[in-house]
This record gives sequence, structure tokens and C-alpha cells, in this order.
Amino acid sequence: MSSSGLPRGSKYKNRVSSGSFMTASTYPLCQEWKQKVENCLHLSELEEIRVHLLGKSGLITAELKTLGQLSHEERKTKGSEINAVRDYLSSLLTHKKSELEQKALEFRLTTEALDITLPIRPEKKGKLHLLTQVIQDIQNYFRDLGFQIVEGHEIDDDYHNFDALNIPAHHPARQNHDTFYIKDHPLRLLRTHTSTAQIRTLETQKPPLRIISIGRVYRSDALDATHTPMFHQLEGLVLEKNTHMGHLKGCLTDFCRHFFNVDDIKARFRPSFFPFTEPSGELDINCSREDGQLKIGIGNNWMEILGCGMVHPNVLKNCDINPDEYQGFAFGVGIERLTMLKYRLPDIRALYESDERWLNHYGVGSVAL
Repeated sequence: MSSSGLPRGSKYKNRVSSGSFMTASTYPLCQEWKQKVENCLHLSELEEIRVHLLGKSGLITAELKTLGQLSHEERKTKGSEINAVRDYLSSLLTHKKSELEQKALEFRLTTEALDITLPIRPEKKGKLHLLTQVIQDIQNYFRDLGFQIVEGHEIDDDYHNFDALNIPAHHPARQNHDTFYIKDHPLRLLRTHTSTAQIRTLETQKPPLRIISIGRVYRSDALDATHTPMFHQLEGLVLEKNTHMGHLKGCLTDFCRHFFNVDDIKARFRPSFFPFTEPSGELDINCSREDGQLKIGIGNNWMEILGCGMVHPNVLKNCDINPDEYQGFAFGVGIERLTMLKYRLPDIRALYESDERWLNHYGVGSVAL
């Protein structure tokens, strides 16, 4: 350290001695440092000046340390001078720093640019699940025929799931081995069919109407190649004046031809029984099973597809609809069953296993993940 309080070899070494640093004649020194601060072009250079003047070993700090050697009056006078100079220089440094930072920012804004020619990072794309494709196809088909799409409650009550649909109390479907009941709520259950949406719609809307409902349903089945405790079901309902069985046959036959993309598919209706329809029937379509290969729309074999029938008068009465004025038909089919037949899937579990290879094979379109 030199006698002036500056580090030896510093490029800011001053010729003013320590003893006369803060006398009136030394104030021009502030102008000298002001000029040096204003001439700074870089923040690093400005920081070097700040440390040299105000740092722990800086010029101003060194002068403050000399105050202890002075008398009270001298200490008071010189202390005021040093503080005034320190505040002045601090203000200069702060202002210059702000100015240099602003210039640096402006320089970056004018010179830096985003290189949009670089390739973006690859993003993984998803595809529409096969079940989603089938559901969308069915909805679009029936929407074009004037059907309204409605939704129901997956957790419903005993009345809407059974009683209103003319299902008697002794019916086996109402037992625990067939239906999932909610614990501690014996009259609440997971719906066993989407027919509950039919009843709830008729409570708020009156005929004429055409509706379909597609959603998850639950039955106490084992999980194997053709069964699962949860699956999707399509429910259709038409209620209009003078509707008859011929309308039902035409509607479902045309649907099968559209869905399986076979214009000359053959259909037959066999008598059956369902509590909520009278008369009831099951729809069969022709197929071939030669060489162990299922082919739909050719051959002389038959395969059951869905259940259907004319809406039972008791169901209409339960919804305050006069069966002598309105009649209609209803049908129901498992979406998974249709999907397996159309795409020749041997095991229903493949629809839920989320195997990425399977999803990429059957999926269509692309959705950003």
C-alpha cells in the first residue's frame, strides 16, 4: 500500500498524498474520477473503479480509517468531507451502471435473434384409440339420421335401471352376482346398461324423439377373452307415431351395412325376450367361418349381433306416455363386441392393455401428448 492509500501498481494511482486528500483543494479530484467513470465503456471496468474507490481496501475506506488519529474537531470536519465525496462518487457509479446496463440490453435486443431455421425438438404423438374411432363413427352415422346424443349417470338407482324398464323384482339381473351395488346404499348401483339414459330422457322430453346413448356399463362378469366387468354399450330409441317393426328392421340393417362396410350384408331377426320390449328380437348377420377365418357379409352362416324390439307399453306408461298414441323401437349392442367383429380381434383385453405397439397399429390421426 502506498502512502496515498492506493494499491501499488494500480492504474488509478493518484498523486495526492493521504494527508491532503480531503482538503478543499482536493475536491477537483472528484471531477477527475467523474471523468473516468463517464469514460467507462464496460461494466467490468466500472466495477474495478468502484472497488478501487469504495471497496474494503479502497481509497475512500482508507481515508475513513485515518479519522481515528485526528482530534474531535478535525474528525468532524474531515468526516463530513469524506462522506460527501463518498456519496457523490456512489451516485456517479450507480447512474453509470444503470446507463451501461441499458446499453447492453439494447445491444442484445438489436443483435440477438431466434434462429427459427433450427428443427424443433421431436414431440411424441398419440393416436385415437380404436374404441374412440368406433364410437365417433356410430355417433356420426345416427346423427345424420336425426338422432340426438344423450348421456346418463354411470351410478344410478334401482328404479331407473330396473323398475322403470319393466324388469321384475325376481329377475336374476338384479342379484349381486350380476350387478355391482354401492356399499351401504342398497338402492344405488353401477348401471348395467345405457337404457337408464332412455328413462331419464323420457322424464324430461316427450315424443316424438330419436336418441342414442353410448357409455360405460358394468356387470359382474369374469375378465377373459370375451368378457370384462366394464364395457361400452350403444342404446338407441325411436318414439314416433305409427312406428312399426319394419322401421326397426330397416334402421338396423342399414346400420350394419354401414358399420361393416358391406352393401349386400344379409340380416335376419329371431324372436327373443327382453322385459323392456314386446315383441323382442335378436339381429343376426350372415358370415363365413371357412378355414377358421371370420368374414362378415358372405357365406351362409349366421352370427348374433344385438338385441332389439318394440318398446314395451309398460315402459311408456312408467314415463307418462300413452302407448296407444306413440310406439317405437329400441336396440342395444356392446361397442367392444362390434369392434372385435369388425377388426377381427380375438381378445377383448387388448382394448384395455395400452400396448403401445397395438395402439400405433390400430390408432389413427395424431394428437400431441
